[in-house]
Amino acid sequence: MLRCHTPPQCRLGAGAGAAPALRRREMVQGMMLRCRAQQVSGVEAASPARAAVVEGGERPSLAERLRLGSLLEDGLSYKESFIVRCYEVGINKTATVETIANLLQEVGCNHAQSVGFSTDGFATTTTMRKLGLIWVTNRMHIEIYKYPAWGDVVEIETWCQEDGRIGTRRDWILKDLANGEVIGRATSKWVMMNQNTRRLQRVSDEVRDEVFVHCPKTPRLAFPEENNGSLKKILILTDPAQYSKLGLVPRRADLDMNQHVNNVTYIGWVLESIPQDIIDTHELQTITLDYRRECQHDDIVDSLTYVEEGEEKSSNGSAFAAPHPEEQRQFLHCLRFAGNGNEINRGRTVWRKLAR
Repeated sequence: MLRCHTPPQCRLGAGAGAAPALRRREMVQGMMLRCRAQQVSGVEAASPARAAVVEGGERPSLAERLRLGSLLEDGLSYKESFIVRCYEVGINKTATVETIANLLQEVGCNHAQSVGFSTDGFATTTTMRKLGLIWVTNRMHIEIYKYPAWGDVVEIETWCQEDGRIGTRRDWILKDLANGEVIGRATSKWVMMNQNTRRLQRVSDEVRDEVFVHCPKTPRLAFPEENNGSLKKILILTDPAQYSKLGLVPRRADLDMNQHVNNVTYIGWVLESIPQDIIDTHELQTITLDYRRECQHDDIVDSLTYVEEGEEKSSNGSAFAAPHPEEQRQFLHCLRFAGNGNEINRGRTVWRKLAR
C-alpha cells in the first residue's frame, strides 16, 4: 500500500486548529515532493543494478516509481520515508512498536527488491529459489528513543552484511524526517531455512556471492557501542511466571508468505502478558527477541512474563542503578507451546516512565 497520501488530520477545514494543520500539511507535502523529485531524477543513477535493468529495456514498476525510497549513491544501503497512518498508532497516539517493526520489515524487503532480489519469499536470490531456501529471523533488537505520532514522516535507512558462516545481519536507523533527529535504531540476525524440510542450512558460497556484493565491505553497525543491549544474552527461564496470558491462537492474517507466523506477531504476543499498570504508566523503550522455533496456524501459545531483577543497562551498554523502580522497568519473556511446553521465543523488554 502506498504511503504518500496527505495525512487525514491535514485536511481540516476552517477553525481554531486550521492554521497549524495547514502549516503541517504544507511542510509534509513539501518534504514529500522534494523526496519524490530526488527519486525521479536520481534513483536509477544511484543503483547500478537498477541502471542495468533500465538499459536492458525493462521499466521500473509503478510501485518502484511511487515508492519514497532508493539506494544511496554507493549502492550499499537504502533509505525510504513513511507517513505514520491513523491505524498505525495506539492508545498513546503514537506509532506502536508493531508498526515500527512492520516498517523495518517493509524497508528491508524494498531494499532487497531494489538490488534485484525476488519478492516471493522475502529477498530470496536466484540460487535460494532453485534450492527452496528462505530467510528466517534469528534475533531482533529494537530501541525506540521517541515514538513518531500520527502524520509524522519517518525516514529509515537499512543495510545488510555478513554475520559469520551461517547467516546475515540487517541494521536500521530511524530518523524524524522533519528535523533529522535519530528516533530509533534496530539490528537483526537472519539464517537460511529449507522451505520443505524446515531445517536450517549454512549460507553457501553461491548465495554469499549473490548477497554480499550489495553489502558494506567493512562492518557498519547500528549499535557500535561496546556491550550494547543488542548483544546481551537472554537465559532460559525456569521459575514460575509472575504474569501470563494463556491460550493465544494465531489468526490467518498472522501467517506470512513463507507459511509461518510472521515475526512481528510474536511482539504482540509478548506484550499481551505485560501487567496493565506498566502499560498505563510506561512506554516500551527496548525489545529483544530470540526466535527459537517457528509457529504454525494451528498452534496454541502461552505468553509468560518475569520481572528481571538486578543491575540494568542503558541502551549504550553503560551500567546504572535505577533510582526509582517506577521510572524504568525491565522484564524477561517466554513464548511456549501450550501443549508440550516447548520454547518458541524468549525476550527482554525495557520500559521507561511516560512523560505526562
